[in-house]
Amino acid sequence: MIILVFRCVLKKVVDDTYDIEIGRGLQDELVNDLRNGLTGKKRFAVITDSNVEGLYARDILERIRNAGFSAELFVIPAGEKSKTRHYKEVLEDAMLEKGLRRDCAVIAVGGGVVTDLAGFVAGTFGRGVPFVNYATTLLAAADASVGGKTAVDTPLATNLIGMFNQPEKVYLDIDTWKTLPKEQIASGLAETVKHGCLGDRELFEYLEKNVEKIFEGDAAACEYIAEHNCAVKYNVVMQDERESGLREVLNLGHTVGRAVETVSDYRLSHGEAVSIGTVAQARLGEKYGFISAEDRARVEKLLERAQLPVRIPDYIDKAALVKKLYTDKKVRDGKLRFVFQKGIGEVVQFGENNFAKEIAEDEIAAIIALM
Repeated sequence: MIILVFRCVLKKVVDDTYDIEIGRGLQDELVNDLRNGLTGKKRFAVITDSNVEGLYARDILERIRNAGFSAELFVIPAGEKSKTRHYKEVLEDAMLEKGLRRDCAVIAVGGGVVTDLAGFVAGTFGRGVPFVNYATTLLAAADASVGGKTAVDTPLATNLIGMFNQPEKVYLDIDTWKTLPKEQIASGLAETVKHGCLGDRELFEYLEKNVEKIFEGDAAACEYIAEHNCAVKYNVVMQDERESGLREVLNLGHTVGRAVETVSDYRLSHGEAVSIGTVAQARLGEKYGFISAEDRARVEKLLERAQLPVRIPDYIDKAALVKKLYTDKKVRDGKLRFVFQKGIGEVVQFGENNFAKEIAEDEIAAIIALM
C-alpha cells in the first residue's frame, strides 16, 4: 500500500560560462585572478606531472603562496598511463591527507593527461570543487583543456569513465610550447589538423602553408592556431555541451584513433593515434563519396608534414584493432558509428542532430587492412 509520494522538484539553470585566455607568460594573470576571487577559495591543490613540475608548476605554486594563499603540490608520473582510476584515488587521498576539503580549488598545470585527470578529481572531491586549467602543451590547448570533458582510461579503452565538468577559466600559455619536444608539438598538430578538417577550411589551408613554422616556434603562427583551435571547439561546445548530437563531430578520427592508442599500449601518443584515425575515416569517406581523392590526399600529406604517422605500425594486431573499435563511445546497440568529414572544413550530417553514420565491421576492416 502506498502511503505517500513526494515529488522532488529540482529544476535549475546553471551558467557554466568561462574565459579562455590566450597569451604568453600568464602566471601573473592566474595569480591576479585568484586574488580577485576567480574560484572563491583561498586554498589550492596544484596538480601537475613529473615533466611539468620543474618547468612551470613549482613556480606557479610559489607565486600562489607568495600572494598569501595556501597551496599544495601534487605530482603524478608523466604519460597517458597515469590517467587512471588508480591515480585519481592517489590524488584524492593525498589531498585529504593535506587537510584539503570543500574549502579548496584545483589548479591543473600541464597537458591533456593532467587537465583530464585533475578536472575529474575536482568534479568529485568533496562532491565538487572549482578548478582552473593552465595548459602547457599544444595538445591540451587544442583539445583537452577546452570543453569540460574530464575522464580516466581503463584497460578496455580510453575516456570511458568521466564527467562533464567546466573549469572556472582556461589559460593557454603559448610560451610553454617552447619547452615541448617536437613529438609533443606534432601530437597537438593532429588535433589542429582535425579541427581544420571538420570545421575550419581556412585553418587547414593556413597549416598547408605554415605547418613547419609551428615547429620553429613562430609567434604569429602559434597564436593563429591557438585562436582557431579555440574557435572551432567553442562553436561546437556552445551548441552541444554534453554531446547529445553535434559535439560528436569533435570525435572525427577518434573511433580508429582511440583504438589504435589502446592497442599500441600507448606506445603511440594520442595525437599520433588520432592522425592514423583521421586517415582511416578519410579513406572510408572517399569510398562513400564524402571527400574527393584529391582532398583525402591533402589530408594525408599535411599530417605527414606535421611529422605524424599515416600508417598503422607493424607491431599492432589489426584483427585486435578492429575488435577494439567496439569500445568507442559512439557505438549504439553494438553497431559501429563514424563521424566523416565533408570535403575539407565541414562534416557530413546524416539527419536531424545526427552526425555519425552506422557502418559495417567489414567496411572499416578492409580500410585498416590496407593501412
